[in-house]
Amino acid sequence: MSRQFIFVGAILGVLVLAGSGSARVAAPIPVLPAPGDFVSRIDNKYFPLRPGTTFLFGGTQEGKARQVSVFVTHKTKMILGIRATVVLDQVLVGGKREEKTFDWYAQDKHGNVWYLGEDSSDFVNGKWVRSDGSWEAGVKGAKPGIVMKANPRVGVVYRQEYYAGHAEDMAKVLSRNKSVAVAYGSFEHTLETSEWTPLERGVLEHKYYVKGVGNVRTIMAKGGSEEEHLVSITR
Repeated sequence: MSRQFIFVGAILGVLVLAGSGSARVAAPIPVLPAPGDFVSRIDNKYFPLRPGTTFLFGGTQEGKARQVSVFVTHKTKMILGIRATVVLDQVLVGGKREEKTFDWYAQDKHGNVWYLGEDSSDFVNGKWVRSDGSWEAGVKGAKPGIVMKANPRVGVVYRQEYYAGHAEDMAKVLSRNKSVAVAYGSFEHTLETSEWTPLERGVLEHKYYVKGVGNVRTIMAKGGSEEEHLVSITR
């Protein structure tokens, strides 16, 4: 969403000032740890990614059925000396292919899950076209972010990615005690976040994460009509 934002050089990276409505928050670009500070498994309690696992989501998008398949592959990709797990995300809307993305994640020894980039494509006129939002940490000034903190604290704002003008997602922890019911099950003490980007005016999502499971629901709170919820997990 379009907000005023100012880039300020700092020791910890670039500081971005962004507003959500009348509020303004600061989200610094986090400093990536050294490759030796990363571990081989992603077992963050709110964002576990076990290779061979498929998460299936159902939902709606602008009145049409939406289906999302998230497959944690056994493949890895070396990025800035870090071995990242490759996750394939595929989206169908109204039964038709819409988007596919290869996401690259890695976890540091403290338990933070880093987002190191994505190779995203849209299905246009019968063929896959690479999305402008594709990026890789270390390439053309793109920097990694944290997609899930080891210990998310209410009120904390963090940057999930940074590729100026292309990928600038940010998130804020709203609650760690939400109740959520989806097709997969009913849960208490759920983590709730709000997520947005300065690149899309008036768009805001809320996401819900369950310990030991991961994301169970995403709903567009502003800027459109889109919702998805966890239906099944297979391994």
